Amino acid sequence: MSFAKPLPDQPRSLLVALLPAMSAVLAGFLVIGAALPVLPLHVHQDLGFGSFVVGLVAGSQFAASVVSRVWAGSHADTRGGKRAVTVGLVTASISGVLYLLSLGLESSPSLSVAVLLLGRAVLGGAESFVITGGIGWGLALTDSGHAGKVIAWVGMAMFASLALGGPVGVVLFSSYGFTAVSLLTILVPMFVLLFLVRVRNPPKPLARTESAFGKVVGAVWLPGLGLAFSSIGYAAVLAFGSLLYDQRGWKPVWLPFTAFGVSLIFARVFFGHLPDKFGGAKMALIFVVVQSGGVALMWLAPDAVVASAGAALAGFGYSLVYPGLGVEAVRSVTPDKRGLAMGVYTVFLDVAMAAGTPMLGLVADGAGLGSVFLVSAGVTVLAAFVTAGLLRPARSSD
Repeated sequence: MSFAKPLPDQPRSLLVALLPAMSAVLAGFLVIGAALPVLPLHVHQDLGFGSFVVGLVAGSQFAASVVSRVWAGSHADTRGGKRAVTVGLVTASISGVLYLLSLGLESSPSLSVAVLLLGRAVLGGAESFVITGGIGWGLALTDSGHAGKVIAWVGMAMFASLALGGPVGVVLFSSYGFTAVSLLTILVPMFVLLFLVRVRNPPKPLARTESAFGKVVGAVWLPGLGLAFSSIGYAAVLAFGSLLYDQRGWKPVWLPFTAFGVSLIFARVFFGHLPDKFGGAKMALIFVVVQSGGVALMWLAPDAVVASAGAALAGFGYSLVYPGLGVEAVRSVTPDKRGLAMGVYTVFLDVAMAAGTPMLGLVADGAGLGSVFLVSAGVTVLAAFVTAGLLRPARSSD
């Protein structure tokens, strides 16, 4: 079987071709975005647990993604990106069913949170297949010279969901409780599947060789390490932004998510081509410093305006860290291994989120919520040192 014919070197042609994948990712991550600001409130206020359990519930999604990410990448390579996205959307709906079941057990908070943890874990598997399949879908449509745009634009749909899903989730939770968020999680993925039925799966590349996994890990571990450090700053905004606003009486509590997401989308629309043009490592190095500064500003913020500006700055910085390092991850592998490479690469994000979020919860319990953002800013800036190490091999190989 031959490789898919690369698209013309025109942003409009590429964007049009990516729209089905981007739409699926947008809808699939809407249910994730809707739950993010309200899950901490539900676990803390409705079930009565502290910050560590909040971090555990938030991080369980990413722990499950660690297990499923490589499987999702391999599935996208062998069965096609559209098939992987379809699996992810169906699985996301199942997680909504588990959300509802957990609500029926609220009289026993420990049992309720255990089922909620299971639902979050199932959603983690769904997330792997949706985003890895979506990126694999896009990469199958073009050549490596457009990898940065594909990763940035498909990923942009994910963060658009955060910007949109936050307010949606808060409105539903405030009006109808966590039941409404659960129903949204069930219904939205099923609705999207109706529109994907007639969309063709892009041609699949040639089969991988037996030693693919080891070679891919060797190619992506250093970019992945940089991504892991950077993602701790992302975790702080994601898991503790709404709690910080709620504790300090800042309204609305979804504002840090939306500020982060809108700023990230803006950066990817206008600067998403930079990793392809100037090099992924170089752009990631610049933008991770900006991200760390934004997270630190949230720690220093005296009010919601400054905190939201910090979240926006963090989103702007994180915008090109993931695609920038992603370009470095896929440039050393053949087209038939791109899905697997992105799966392995994103595992580093999952590990950081799964382990880092509960640890940040312990920081919050011990030193206060504000300290979460100070610690995560310090960890995030470590990614700059890792990324700087990628520049020397890049120059010597030219």
